[in-house]
Amino acid sequence: MTNKAVIHTDRAPQAIGTYSQAVKVSNTVYLSGQIALDPDTMKLQDGNIEAQIEQVLANLSAVCAASGGSLRDLVKLTVYLTDLGHFPLVNQAMARHFDEPYPARAAIGVRALPMGAAVEIDGIMVI
Repeated sequence: MTNKAVIHTDRAPQAIGTYSQAVKVSNTVYLSGQIALDPDTMKLQDGNIEAQIEQVLANLSAVCAASGGSLRDLVKLTVYLTDLGHFPLVNQAMARHFDEPYPARAAIGVRALPMGAAVEIDGIMVI
């Protein structure tokens, strides 16, 4: 059986279902999807899509740090958007938060996300 560790931090939103914020197996960390919840209030970030993207990245960063890594250690991201027209804004945010080589990435258009969020991102990190 594989040795796995559950990752938890109060600096990111608590799970709103039956999942962990992240699970670490060896040197790989699988991060659950993050939406733009404020970890203190557990309410969706008010404001535009850019504010939601920034909150999602802050939440992912907190889980990465709790895992012993950082956003720079992410090797794969999946971005879920309720409006694929916002994809250029995701690219702009990634350019601010990531350095080359950028993580591999997929973008998926979805009808809806939990709590009415406009964006969700999950990832895989190697540390």
